[in-house]
Amino acid sequence: MSNRKALDVIAPILAALLLVAAVPSEAHHSFATEYDSARPVTVTGVVTRIEWTNPHAYIYVDVTDKDGKVTNWGFEMGPPHMLQRAGWKKNSLSIGEQVVVDGWTARNRTQYANARRVRRLATGEVLGAASSGANTLTGGPGARPDAR
Repeated sequence: MSNRKALDVIAPILAALLLVAAVPSEAHHSFATEYDSARPVTVTGVVTRIEWTNPHAYIYVDVTDKDGKVTNWGFEMGPPHMLQRAGWKKNSLSIGEQVVVDGWTARNRTQYANARRVRRLATGEVLGAASSGANTLTGGPGARPDAR
């Protein structure tokens, strides 16, 4: 096979491999793309679902407004390994538990946000939750419930 023919066969294969390798880096969003740091949110509610998955863990919280209307909020958190370093365990929260969640709302203005911290109302324990280590409050043992 001549060098030209080999190049005609190998070049498209290499181009396809490079394209496939680039896809995962494009798939992960940046915080600023999806969330608005100028729009913080704090909600108090009951945990309805917990997803301990990669690349991000999620919790869902039913929030009741002053008129009794219940809205389910979804909160993106950091990856499980980062949450564990911040003091979380897979069973740190339970379905039905009351929590206060601080975070930043999604730019699309739905009931979806990036969690900064989660405070368990029953114990006052504060767990850092943000997907960015620079924005996480670790809370750890002895943390004050009102710590900011």
